[in-house]
Amino acid sequence: MGNCRSYESRSIATAKLILVDGELEEFSCPIKVSNLLEQKPDCFICNSDEMGFGEFVSAIDGDEELQPGELYFELPLKWLSHRLQAEDMASLAMKASVALTSSDGIITCWCFASKKVGPVIMFHEKDDKSRPLLAADGGGRGGGGANGCKGRKFDAKLSIVLEE
Repeated sequence: MGNCRSYESRSIATAKLILVDGELEEFSCPIKVSNLLEQKPDCFICNSDEMGFGEFVSAIDGDEELQPGELYFELPLKWLSHRLQAEDMASLAMKASVALTSSDGIITCWCFASKKVGPVIMFHEKDDKSRPLLAADGGGRGGGGANGCKGRKFDAKLSIVLEE
């Protein structure tokens, strides 16, 4: 059949690094941790598979290389001295989710080239249950900018359907 072509998928497994600011960097070739941290003496890198609730985060040795197919986090040095709490894990999970989803092209918006996610914040209001909020840069409300793009508004638009 002249109109049919088959091809082999050429996707390459990459090592994925979520930076402190929420950006994603991917590496298709081996790279040493020490090379990544040369300009960031106040950070360390850890493997996501070695993180657990209530445990201390362990830094990867500078001589080790990031492995393809693995997910890593760049974290501030102060994280080495405290145990991971639920809030920490939630924050890291949201950063990874936003960064990975954006990189796969599933959720993209050319208006906001970079997606950054801050920590989950809990607050209390009178007679209201505790609600989590996500602090995000590069999303949410936007009023246009140099590129002339209107931002998306994330307000709830729910209505009541009356049954008769």
